[in-house]
Amino acid sequence: MDQVQLETFQAVVEQGSFEGAARVLHVTPSAVSQRIKALERAIGQVLVRRAKPCTATVAGEALIRFAGQVALLEKEALDQARGGTRVSIVVNADSLNTWFLPVLTQVPAATFEIHTDDQDYTADLLRSGTAMAAVTAENVAVQGCRVERLGAMRYLAIAAPGLSFESAPMIVYNRKDQLQHRFLAMVGRRPPERIHYVPAAAAFNEAIRIGLGWGTVPEQNAEPLLASGQYVQIFPGEHLDIPLYWQYWRIESALLNELTAAVRTAAVTALR
Repeated sequence: MDQVQLETFQAVVEQGSFEGAARVLHVTPSAVSQRIKALERAIGQVLVRRAKPCTATVAGEALIRFAGQVALLEKEALDQARGGTRVSIVVNADSLNTWFLPVLTQVPAATFEIHTDDQDYTADLLRSGTAMAAVTAENVAVQGCRVERLGAMRYLAIAAPGLSFESAPMIVYNRKDQLQHRFLAMVGRRPPERIHYVPAAAAFNEAIRIGLGWGTVPEQNAEPLLASGQYVQIFPGEHLDIPLYWQYWRIESALLNELTAAVRTAAVTALR
């Protein structure tokens, strides 16, 4: 494949338009259009949905991953002598708020772009080529990726003292978050009618602490506050374990190998 055409295709998807790609590449929109058409003729597939914003088709997503992998390997080679390669990772919010951030200190040669999403959706950014690696609940390898089991994150259903399942609304991170619903299905209860949505990890925990309602929280966050009496378990003795996996591009990258080793080490002590 023509490298210039491939870089142009990646720019169109990243910028969301032919005009945005033209600005980044310092060429005309007409030149961008010609390169994309030439690449599509060479591949024999439509690669870009001409919409606002422009997005990759299913065929195009595989090329986006390939373009990102080529760029990473090229940048690693160039940066060995001058330092610093950017690594894009997607991590579920609870992992980011508990055990994952210290992992990054073990890879000092890299700079990081962190994306966050529900653990059931983090693999989507791998598919689109936006992320090079992900902490995800998906155990089936995304095309072009390796997958390793990390362990399970344990969740407890907690509330402020004096509240109970019958008396308190349910707090949910966002509309993708199904942890509370899974917990209730496990204990044979139906979701309540009253639900609060609090889409930030620290605010989610604070909402529970001040009595806004009950929610499921990682045991790493819950145990100190349970011990101090600031939280109570609304279903004592019950817990929900969510298996987590590390998925990353299947390329021979020294940086990704170093990051993967650090993730493995941290998960041994942080997860069940």
